[in-house]
Amino acid sequence: MELTELGKQAKEAARFLATAGTDQKNLALQTMADALIARTAELLDANRLDLADGEKNGLSRAMLDRLSLTEQRILAMADGMRQVADLPDPVGRVLDETVRPNGLRLTKVAVPIGVIAVIYEARPNVTADSAALCFKSGNAVILRGGSEALRSNTAAVRIMRDGLRDAGFPADCVQLIEDTDRETTKVLMRLNDYVDVLIPRGGAGLIRAVVENATVPVIRTGAGTCHIYVDKDADLTMAVNITVNAKTSRPSVCNAAECLLVHRDILKTALPLLASALREKGVELRADPETLGYTPGAVPADESDWGREYNDYIMAVHAVADVGEAISFISRYGTGHSECIVTENTETAERFLREVDAAAVYHNASTRFTDGGEFGLGAEIGISTQKLHARGPLGLRELTSMKYLVQGNGQVR
Repeated sequence: MELTELGKQAKEAARFLATAGTDQKNLALQTMADALIARTAELLDANRLDLADGEKNGLSRAMLDRLSLTEQRILAMADGMRQVADLPDPVGRVLDETVRPNGLRLTKVAVPIGVIAVIYEARPNVTADSAALCFKSGNAVILRGGSEALRSNTAAVRIMRDGLRDAGFPADCVQLIEDTDRETTKVLMRLNDYVDVLIPRGGAGLIRAVVENATVPVIRTGAGTCHIYVDKDADLTMAVNITVNAKTSRPSVCNAAECLLVHRDILKTALPLLASALREKGVELRADPETLGYTPGAVPADESDWGREYNDYIMAVHAVADVGEAISFISRYGTGHSECIVTENTETAERFLREVDAAAVYHNASTRFTDGGEFGLGAEIGISTQKLHARGPLGLRELTSMKYLVQGNGQVR
């Protein structure tokens, strides 16, 4: 199908969806969730074919993990949809209300954006999360997943579209582009007559390609070069636990830590502990000259390791003189995603929290919490690393726009 036709169908579906009531939308979300569970075998069969191709094509262990579906992950996808159904409807919220001196009453209300396109890589659960969030916020969605997950995404969208029909909604509220050719993706990026906003969710290469080629409005998400800074006043047991969790609990995701910064005064005591714990989890450490001698099993780092998103069991290590140098390093190499300081010094922590420019800045907690569910937003469509129109986890409220309702009694200007 030509993308212009797909865009027209999305526009029509968006008009229908914009007028749907909360109860109707919630029922549809429950119906789609039930369908995913009922057709788990169909999803797993499709995913097995994707995994087999991925192994044959040399996908890394971390990327295969991102691609993999299990019964538990499908249950989580369905639960995520139900959680979205339980969240307050963001559409129709009164954001502000005022009466002007001339008697005009202005009411600013939240409204759907319209048609949202999402380009993403590898993770089939993103298909369900994106569909649920866009649908509940009154938006039609056009999905373009990676070629490595095509069968899984096609099966998931087919199941959700059947659920939409069963609930009385147009199936075209959720559509998938099955042509994974790059030129087709470029056409989507320029579908200004039909797409209101484009959200890329993936690595730095995908984000860069979208920013360079898109003419539709873009919300940048995904690329996460996240740092853990272990200060000289850190509790080292806490530092080890946080670093191991941030790096290894799921290294393929954007909120995983990629670089460990350690205060110069504690290299001798802190690094052997950190290195040992990370090595036990299979992490390869790439250390700068100053830290290499204190980091057993590490290999020398080079300039390309700073600011790099590995999405794998690899972590860079760098020494800094103090919190100011840590902040400067993060400013140069970070992507504005999630940054963490481990310290018992309140003054140092407050400076880090105040001066680091990122969507989420942590004190004594893992960067892995930058997530819509963990922030109480339900599922998320991505993590925005820009400052307009939203920043951080993109939940329901971030997927709405606004308009003014102006009521008068004959005023003219």
